[in-house]
Amino acid sequence: MAGAAKPAAPFDLKRKLDELPVELRLRAIDRLKVLRLKHRKGAWPRFLLLLALIGPGILVMVADNDAGGVITYAQSGSIFGIGFFIPLMVLMIPVAYLVQSMTVRLAAVTRRGHAEMIWRRYGSFWGAFSLIDLLVANSLTLVTEFIGITFGMSIFGVKPAIAVLVGIAFVSVIMLTLRYHKWERASLIVAFFNMIFIPLVFFAHPDWSLVASTFLTWHINNGITPIFIYVLLANLGTTIAPWMLFFQQSSEVDKGTVPEDIGAGKRDTFIGACIMSVVAISIMVLAGTLVFGAGANADIYNIGYILSTISSKVGMLPVKLFALGLIDAGLISAIALTASTSWAVGEAFEWPKSINLPLLQGRKFYAPGFISMLIAAGIVLIPNLPLGFLNITVQVVASIFMPAALLFLLLLANDKDVMGKYVNKAWENVAVIAIMLVLVTMSGIYGLSVVFPNMF
Repeated sequence: MAGAAKPAAPFDLKRKLDELPVELRLRAIDRLKVLRLKHRKGAWPRFLLLLALIGPGILVMVADNDAGGVITYAQSGSIFGIGFFIPLMVLMIPVAYLVQSMTVRLAAVTRRGHAEMIWRRYGSFWGAFSLIDLLVANSLTLVTEFIGITFGMSIFGVKPAIAVLVGIAFVSVIMLTLRYHKWERASLIVAFFNMIFIPLVFFAHPDWSLVASTFLTWHINNGITPIFIYVLLANLGTTIAPWMLFFQQSSEVDKGTVPEDIGAGKRDTFIGACIMSVVAISIMVLAGTLVFGAGANADIYNIGYILSTISSKVGMLPVKLFALGLIDAGLISAIALTASTSWAVGEAFEWPKSINLPLLQGRKFYAPGFISMLIAAGIVLIPNLPLGFLNITVQVVASIFMPAALLFLLLLANDKDVMGKYVNKAWENVAVIAIMLVLVTMSGIYGLSVVFPNMF
């Protein structure tokens, strides 16, 4: 019939997807898989949905138990034994969860990474400030990852230069050959082996009643001294660090997290925080039982001395397992830190910024992370570096940088123009401000202890 309207052309999903840039197309495909699972009934689809939604939270927390963190936990147990630092690690579960869950909300609501949001809301000066803060902290932390990788492999007779090359090659394969979904799954598999530290504690046959009593007394062996403040700052710095904010928010964005996924993202983060704490406590109890009181203060900074003491008491098997865990911790954290650096720089300069990008198309995105990794690997190979002291110092630097990073996070999470109904609750603001005050106070006290060493 003349004048009749033509029927609408059927919606061609494949054609629409093909029209998108590759990074957005792959992200959309990942989201479609999640949506299909949400509409399917039964236990198996729900289990698959759970697996599909986990990732960034567990990764950021397990990567937080990096090689530097593992060494710091071992040093803490060796220096202070079974005491204050064990209940501290339990207290850090809600602290780390609170801070990181804010990045989940920011990512889901804004669909923007942390660096991008700072540049957009507060301008290039503060954007550059936060970016430089992150790049310095990330580069220093990457040094500790290669310390862990080289030392762990040395237990098996691998020379440092070879160990560094293996570490670089491993991270390169994960980053450059896998797109986001497979990158996340591969990283989670690597992260799983971080839990090798948990059964190691049973080799030490610790006094569990003594461990339990620490939660009642919070006893500080040797009292409050400059070294206690230094180690306390190191433990705070290895539990909440600037790179974690940038990494998880960007990772959630690359994953395609939306407001409906915030609850799942928080659960993912809480599970990761619990794993982080259990691993840290296991290492502290192992070292606190077997190494505390066994040597001079100069020795117990040295991870080599710590492991040799453990081997002299319980044999080489736990030492070899510890070394494998140390290698794994260095690798998973090198992956996370390299990605964190690339995401942040890409967001700041408005470059393509997704692990879904093929190498040639995303070369500007991948370059900053790899440059920082190569510099860190080179530093580790410098002869006669005091690696044990350098490791704990890096964690202290991270804790000093953290208040500034938390301030930007707090401002963004309370920006109604950005977050709408998802702004922070009052108690969350109070808690984050309290964390910032603790970090600033501890940094100030440590500074005074350096200037006035006899004040304690």
